[in-house]
Amino acid sequence: ILTPTRELAIQIQENVMTYSENSQLKSTVIFGGVKQADQVRKIRAGIDILIATPGRLLDLIQQRIINLSGIEILVLDEADRMLDMGFVHDVKKIIALIPKRRQTLFFSATMPESIAGLAREILNNPTKIEVTPESTVAEKIEQQVYLTNRDLKKQLVLHIMQEKNIQQALIFTKTKHGADRLARHLQQNNIPSQAIHGDKAQNKRQQVLSDFKNGKITALVATDIAARGIDIDKLAFVINYEVPNVPETYVHRIGRVGRAGQDGVALTLVEPEELIDLKGIEKLINQKLDQQTKHPYPQTDRVMTNQEKKEANKEKDRLKRIQIEKARASGKTRRR
Repeated sequence: ILTPTRELAIQIQENVMTYSENSQLKSTVIFGGVKQADQVRKIRAGIDILIATPGRLLDLIQQRIINLSGIEILVLDEADRMLDMGFVHDVKKIIALIPKRRQTLFFSATMPESIAGLAREILNNPTKIEVTPESTVAEKIEQQVYLTNRDLKKQLVLHIMQEKNIQQALIFTKTKHGADRLARHLQQNNIPSQAIHGDKAQNKRQQVLSDFKNGKITALVATDIAARGIDIDKLAFVINYEVPNVPETYVHRIGRVGRAGQDGVALTLVEPEELIDLKGIEKLINQKLDQQTKHPYPQTDRVMTNQEKKEANKEKDRLKRIQIEKARASGKTRRR
């Protein structure tokens, strides 16, 4: 089972262990960012199911620790995320080492042409199963918008946590530094908080997730590394501290609540410069989001400072580079 992130790989392994508890099947998970010795020991003991991120899998193949010539079933999970994160070439290398006669299961939350092209390339006359459209939001998720200003967001999120007596919330920011700053602010105001993002060591990320799942942390502040794949039982609140630039990301973020038919609340803090992104989200989900006007930090028509303009332009440039890279990757896939 190939998956793009360490967190998702770990979660899949936890579920595989649950499902196979009363069987003779053995499984293990491998991913980078940690020493390989324990992973190698489990592989050499013999396994039936291997959950892996592409980089560590290729590394162990090159070391001749893993041989894929006997693989019967290949599962490619979060295929669109694989493409976004630049793993498509690694995936193709791995597929080339697996027998052509196999069963392949290809999972993707979205199906742009780049992913459809990859599916045509690696699948043989597949059966397509579509569950819910990309824009679908669980009916039991209550969605609310708070219009405010950038310099008021820290006070507003603190007000919301206290007013609603939130016992546990997953809070999304756009940047790693923003996640760290917000987690510190909440911690200083007696709300147990931790940040999780790509700069955190793998062991630290696992510990933070474990503490959050066990209720030791009230607020988990995350970048979009946590938007997919992290499944937290009975999570009631997701807070978008910053509005995502890509509307589909909003759907993935708030999908952390309202799972398995449970109720959930998604709160989004919107500053003036983010109103255009809010409109994009409402267009995607075909729904006008409920605006909360009665709160102590309302939005004003304040002019952005030079520093805020610089940060906004920097973010626009970063997103433009990502779009260019996606377009290039998509072009390469089609040409093949």
